[in-house]
Amino acid sequence: MLVPASWSELPDWPRDALRPSLEAFSRGCAVLDKQPPWQAVCTGAQALQPAAGEREIALFFEMNFDPYRVVNADDTDTGLVTGYYEPLLRGSRTRTARYRYPIYGVPKDLLTIDLSSVYPDLKHRRLRGRLEGSRVVPYLARGDIDQSPSPLEGTEIAWVDDPIELFFLHIQGSGQVQLPDGQRLRVGYADQNGQPFRSLGRVLIDSGEITLEHASMQGIKEWARRHPRRVRRFLDANPSYVFFRELPNDLPGPIGALGVPLTGERSIAVDARVVPLGAPVYLATTWPNAAEPLERLMVAQDTGGAIAGGVRADFFWGFGDAAGSLAGKMRQDGRMWVLLPKGYAPPSARSP
Repeated sequence: MLVPASWSELPDWPRDALRPSLEAFSRGCAVLDKQPPWQAVCTGAQALQPAAGEREIALFFEMNFDPYRVVNADDTDTGLVTGYYEPLLRGSRTRTARYRYPIYGVPKDLLTIDLSSVYPDLKHRRLRGRLEGSRVVPYLARGDIDQSPSPLEGTEIAWVDDPIELFFLHIQGSGQVQLPDGQRLRVGYADQNGQPFRSLGRVLIDSGEITLEHASMQGIKEWARRHPRRVRRFLDANPSYVFFRELPNDLPGPIGALGVPLTGERSIAVDARVVPLGAPVYLATTWPNAAEPLERLMVAQDTGGAIAGGVRADFFWGFGDAAGSLAGKMRQDGRMWVLLPKGYAPPSARSP
């Protein structure tokens, strides 16, 4: 999945400013510096700040890392790059006539089963379920959870005023809720029900409701506003359901799978079976709905239910409507190079 490469292969390296990427990488060192292969480069990265110039930062990466080209199982090196962001919803800590759609915390009966001690290949996979008598059965699907009354009553963190925005909060994995008193509540991904993710856009396309050209987040929301009585059936076609936890409001960004705050336009979600979390990744793609190159050093700091395979990334655009506009339109082709500390090669690396 990872093939040794040369720095000359990276298109226009370093085309974009590297200081924000260095700062994002250094943020991840809070986790990485507990792992021997990363300790030296984390020490070097933190020593560079804040006085280093762009050329010095570029030399730091070139002297301390080796690039690896990411390839797919079929030996191609191009894949899909999508986008996500941190939305702002309107809600309340108590249920009212207006705020009646719940954001749930992790249910007490959700079982998370780690099989990695028996099957090492399943290191980044978890089974979810619940007990039914003495048997472990699949956990409740979206349609089961969202019925009234819900079997998850009592685990609500907050209620919001819009089921469509709530659905997309599940897709994004984190967000903020504007409360009636002006304060904000930040929520982040805590767990998932273990059911497979099914794209709402694909369901609507296959049903003839929208065309591929209108399958952006904005296009899907527009369709939902026009068909309020039919929305629930299509939402339930995606059985995957995300549970949240409340996060401190003073964080600089939502918490990703690496366990550190994400950085807008510098963090990406990847398949951690291929790309080690915390690793810098040079991404060569294009801006949303455009042919203009977007070539930038990113940092792999998150994962996602729909992010699977070799060349596959989800680009974190940051917080708010402007970030959401870019994220919702992003569905571009891209290539990826992972930067790994010299002398370190993960199991996914192979010879040229």
